[in-house]
Amino acid sequence: LHLVSFLDKNSRKSLGKTCHKLLEVFQDPLLWPLLNFHSPTELKKDNFLLGPALKYLSICWYSERVKVCNIEDWMKNNLQKDFCNKHENTVSDFLLEVCNRCPNLLSLTLSGCGHVTDDCISLLLMNCPNLKTLKLENCVRITDQTLEAVICYGASLQTLHVDFCRNITQTGLERVREKCPSVILRAERSANMIPDNKPQRKLMLRKASRKLVQV
Repeated sequence: LHLVSFLDKNSRKSLGKTCHKLLEVFQDPLLWPLLNFHSPTELKKDNFLLGPALKYLSICWYSERVKVCNIEDWMKNNLQKDFCNKHENTVSDFLLEVCNRCPNLLSLTLSGCGHVTDDCISLLLMNCPNLKTLKLENCVRITDQTLEAVICYGASLQTLHVDFCRNITQTGLERVREKCPSVILRAERSANMIPDNKPQRKLMLRKASRKLVQV
């Protein structure tokens, strides 16, 4: 186990194909306390094992293609929509598996995961009560609902980062600071960014508010 732990996921899988004994090592949950992924496609490879031994999970996608996922849905053209449809649920489905199989997770880092939703993070907080570190970067669908889930279910949480999550608001951050004063909170370039709203919708809301004021 110690020797194989120095190998990457692909090398471990290849070595496990050489004999039954090394296959047992590959399938040992103790070999998989840490998992790092660099793109959604890696999540579909059968070269790792999810289990209760998993403590640290990182999914960080820094490709230029992340920019397509970060475009507001109502602004995407057909080509961009087709690109996103191919992996829209990949990270969320994987995290649901983590919820079911990895109750002892201590740390989760997501970067460039533009399709991950509040519901997914909320469910993970509920099913992984020992989670101490949650770092979200450039996850554009994350809103104040995730912050509310942190307040309700993040009893063990010590560190929370929501950097470049443009749909997080200052009000939501203030609630976390008020309700969870012991949590180390960081929100670089989040609450001051423009949220995802159609310009037409904003205009309609302004007109409605003006009518109410006139009444």
